Amino acid sequence: MASDLEQLCSYVNEKIENIKKILSLRKLGQDPTLKTTLSKIGDEIITVNELLNQFELEIQYQEQTNGSLKELCESLEEEFKDVEHLKEHIPSHLPQVTVTQSSTHKPDLDPKESVKAEEPVLPKKPPKEQRVIKEMHFITMDEFNGVPAYMKSRLTYCQINDVIKEINKAVVSKYKIMHQPKASMSSVKRNLYQRFINEETKDTKGHHFIVEADIKEFTTLKVDKKFHVIMNILRHCQRLSEVRGGGLTRYVIT
Repeated sequence: MASDLEQLCSYVNEKIENIKKILSLRKLGQDPTLKTTLSKIGDEIITVNELLNQFELEIQYQEQTNGSLKELCESLEEEFKDVEHLKEHIPSHLPQVTVTQSSTHKPDLDPKESVKAEEPVLPKKPPKEQRVIKEMHFITMDEFNGVPAYMKSRLTYCQINDVIKEINKAVVSKYKIMHQPKASMSSVKRNLYQRFINEETKDTKGHHFIVEADIKEFTTLKVDKKFHVIMNILRHCQRLSEVRGGGLTRYVIT
């Protein structure tokens, strides 16, 4: 019990000291001789904050690039496996290449070259169709500054781009299922696939879109008032459009 009281007293004293420091700094801010210095410090903090925002955007871009490279690597690995399979299962009924003897004397061929000449040429396998999943681009600082103040309220530049990142996660997750062969789907994915199909309309044909159910399924975002404010900002910045119908709002990536 004594130990708990000591900890509580220490905690309260620490808070009191913090309040004293804040009051002391507040008095310094009212000193005319220090206002210029404090103003310069404030400008430097703003500059550093903008640099941090740029670094965060660059990191997010590199993460997207890394994800695309991983998908490309997986595709190349599948192609390599197909080639290896073809090499191991060459049909025995393919015609052999015959070499005709000519009266003209020719230099003796290297046995290795002869073997190469007799190997049948396999037809090239047509490349698999690459299906690109369209993702939403992050907004720039200029675009953010161009959003009316009443629309963005207290939202920050980073908060909006964080939501874009989550939306892209939902889009990629949804359309990976859409592009997956139905025979390899689990029952859960088949149910999701059927819902995706049912939500499509003639206005969304050929476009990538998500609904609020996808946000809840594939991300940790809360579909609340703040979410809808950000979606309005993204529509203002022409990152998406809305298609309504059947009690659903479809967010189409533009």
